[in-house]
Amino acid sequence: MGNQVEKLTHLSYKEVPTADPTGVDRDDGPRIGVSYIFSNDDEDVEPQPPPQGPDGGGLPDCGEQPPLPPPQPYDPRLHEVECSVFYRDECIYQKSFAPGSAALSTYTPENLLNKCNPGDLVEFVSQAQYPHWAVYVGNFQVVHLHRLEVSNSFLTDASQGRRGRVVNDLYRYKPLSPSTVVRNALAHVGAKERELSWRNSESFAAWCRYGKREFKIGGELRIGKQPYRLQIQLSAQRSHTLEFQSLEDLIMEKRRNDQIGRAAVLQELAMHLHPAEPDEGDSDAARTTPPPRPTPSPGLEGEDGEAVAH
Repeated sequence: MGNQVEKLTHLSYKEVPTADPTGVDRDDGPRIGVSYIFSNDDEDVEPQPPPQGPDGGGLPDCGEQPPLPPPQPYDPRLHEVECSVFYRDECIYQKSFAPGSAALSTYTPENLLNKCNPGDLVEFVSQAQYPHWAVYVGNFQVVHLHRLEVSNSFLTDASQGRRGRVVNDLYRYKPLSPSTVVRNALAHVGAKERELSWRNSESFAAWCRYGKREFKIGGELRIGKQPYRLQIQLSAQRSHTLEFQSLEDLIMEKRRNDQIGRAAVLQELAMHLHPAEPDEGDSDAARTTPPPRPTPSPGLEGEDGEAVAH
């Protein structure tokens, strides 16, 4: 097709902004310069069956094996990255583990249903997986972007056994009315592949609730400036800041951090970024652009796919 195919992290294609939605997307025709993403959004790893012997049974025991330790409860403070997102000087997103904060508490899918209202954003989390976002639309159902398609599923099915929480307060944009959020989500059920305008489940769900074109692919012009900052909290007194040209790129980095986990993020920063000493009078935060990522082979990235420009 003559198009340049690029990986998602730190794209260099040119975009024009889409029409700013007011709850309903009015883009009926093709949008020149907008890059569409074929995103697996494949946060779900199928469990592997146990190994079998030649006769189809289990492999023979080679001595008594010690019992496996019981599974540890999911603790966001151990696995997730505390961070804030700024657009210039305005904080537009914050995930905080401050004492007394209950916003990040997780629940089983059955208990989560009792806490959901139509129009709520729901996030399912699990160690070493991308967080999966959905819009609760009532009647025990959610609408979510999953495996190249916007689907309407029961919340318990969409969770795939993961714990979840309502995350209406992470983004600080003014939300649309609950009925508009539900209408936005339901209007796109069945959209797939080339019809998609979002890179991942979080961008789709957030667009449904806030109607911000910044959540869409190509929703912002890239003019060389980097107005978005992802501030990663390293400790109570230290943080590290990454700068981005667009919100969609920042969201991809933030989700990657949640997928690899807090310990890996801190190790990566320590090994590869080598933050400079802050200037006198500056805060204890080093600032860099995101480091280049190795390009994964097709099909191996849990969430990222190919960006095809039209």
